[in-house]
Amino acid sequence: MTQTRKLVAILASDVVGYSRLAGADEDRILARLRALRSDLIDPTIAVHNGRVVKRTGDGSIVEFHSVVDAVRCAIELQSAMVERNAGVPEDRRIVFRIGIHLGDVVEEADGDLMGDGVNIAARLEGIAAPGSICLSEDAYRQVKARLDLAVTDLGPMQLKNIADPIRAYSLQVGPSATKAVPRPEPAAPTSVGKWSAVAALVLAVIVGAGWWGWNFRSVAISGPPTIAVLPLANMSGDPGLQYIADGTTENLIATLSRSPQIKVVARTSTDAYKGKSVDIRQIGKELGARYVLEGSVQKSADKLRIVAQLIDARNGAHVWAEHFDRQSGDPLALQDEVTDSIVKTLAGDAGIIKKKQYEDEWGKDTARLDEWDYYLRGHELFLKFNRDDMDKAVQIWEEGLRKYPNSALLKVKLGWASYLRWLNGWTADAEREGQTAIRYAQEALAANRASPLAVGVAHHLRGALYGDLGGDYERAVSELRLVLRLMPSDMAPKADFAFYLIAAGKPDEAIASLDWLGPEAARDQLGSLGFYYLGLAYFVKKDYAKAVESSRGLPPTQISVQGLAILAASYAQNGQIGMAKDTVKKLLESNSSYTIDVFKRGMIPDKEALGRLTDGLRQAGLPEI
Repeated sequence: MTQTRKLVAILASDVVGYSRLAGADEDRILARLRALRSDLIDPTIAVHNGRVVKRTGDGSIVEFHSVVDAVRCAIELQSAMVERNAGVPEDRRIVFRIGIHLGDVVEEADGDLMGDGVNIAARLEGIAAPGSICLSEDAYRQVKARLDLAVTDLGPMQLKNIADPIRAYSLQVGPSATKAVPRPEPAAPTSVGKWSAVAALVLAVIVGAGWWGWNFRSVAISGPPTIAVLPLANMSGDPGLQYIADGTTENLIATLSRSPQIKVVARTSTDAYKGKSVDIRQIGKELGARYVLEGSVQKSADKLRIVAQLIDARNGAHVWAEHFDRQSGDPLALQDEVTDSIVKTLAGDAGIIKKKQYEDEWGKDTARLDEWDYYLRGHELFLKFNRDDMDKAVQIWEEGLRKYPNSALLKVKLGWASYLRWLNGWTADAEREGQTAIRYAQEALAANRASPLAVGVAHHLRGALYGDLGGDYERAVSELRLVLRLMPSDMAPKADFAFYLIAAGKPDEAIASLDWLGPEAARDQLGSLGFYYLGLAYFVKKDYAKAVESSRGLPPTQISVQGLAILAASYAQNGQIGMAKDTVKKLLESNSSYTIDVFKRGMIPDKEALGRLTDGLRQAGLPEI
């Protein structure tokens, strides 16, 4: 068997008192762990570039290439668990212990890790206090200059089956600890062929401002609201109608899961509560759900009644309730009809959940609603993606910013406008626009009252600046992974995530990441970018027929000049010169100042692929400069 020896950071974790918790209610504890893994643990590990080596029942072994990433991940997980456990009875809390060690390991052919590096991390986890992180001296040495948390020196520890004592350090995360995250290293400039002198100068401004070291945990962030659909209770007195309750529950989960405005807890997690009387607030805590939808099926003579109610899991307050009475002649038709009615009421832009989120985010304050109005009026123009409308959007946002000078939402939109002016050649002063984009992103993330929407959009902008202005595509990919965790249903970051994977030299991963493309994305102004980037991935792989096929069926309203340029180059390299020229004509009708030089400004660094792209655009008739 092939073995590879390497130096890595190992994180080992497990649940404190798991046997006791499982003994009290095994189904429920397993449901909660599944929910934690899907909603918190696995996404956090991915954001920090970790790899789960193995699951150990109630724990896991995770590999990181950087101790800083491992510790950042551990702090974020422990901080999140403090919040999730608030209000949960102490005997039902899920609490983790974590151990981290930097050491030599042997990687087996199947990816498993062996050796003292793994064993020491596991032993450190065993001596960690509940809710804390225990570091070996080798790991602590790598991060001590970047930690603002209180650290306890535990001294030399004799660990089980480890020959020599290991000096250990304990980090306590929680209300009694200073909340902080190790600051990432400043990114060293890389020599990328796509850089212009302006981009290099803008990077110098970024580094000089210390922006690379920004701590994204400095503002509260959240994604779309999560809803848990509890199994509907069969209160009809007829066991034969249990399938109606189960089928309606299944339909509701499946249909709500397709809504971009919400996240839905998997049925495998909510089934653990079937037939049990549990406080809704507790369910919300345990599953990480903001709302809980519960209901029942009842029968009276020849009529069926389905009752549903939506409850705010934070305080147990009823948000909405309704009952549906139908003849019981066709129970399956009733099931579909009721599901459709509930989903339309709850989800969508005009749904109950969206309205509730709006109220929570902006409150009843007229001034803040006015701020939101500035954002929306400008955003409508922004989405037209042409120079004149972008200028009008900027005027609206700047007017709003004069009235609300601390608005993170308006600042981040102005940052995006400056970035797009640079990217599309809509400015005579590229250096100034680059600096402006950086400044606005920086200020938006520093704002005390930044909304979750503003934070997510600011991180998206920061990812674009890392990649397109800084040439650091791996960091751009990492930033977009974070955005997808904050805004998992937003199509724009999904599309850009694929682009930066391509730029990082991973076209196959990009293609796999675009499995969400479909009719809904084709109708969306930003989601349609995913089709163009799918074409770019195939172009890089020299599969020009698939590159053309990926985007030529898009509605004509979904015009992206960069996307049209990719399509034109794909047509040309596929031998369809006439179609290539027609595509460039459409492109120039949208942006008459667009050139090959501008196209290269925001394109991938692969010189060979970029050469084929520019050659195709020359054949299609796009001006050089």
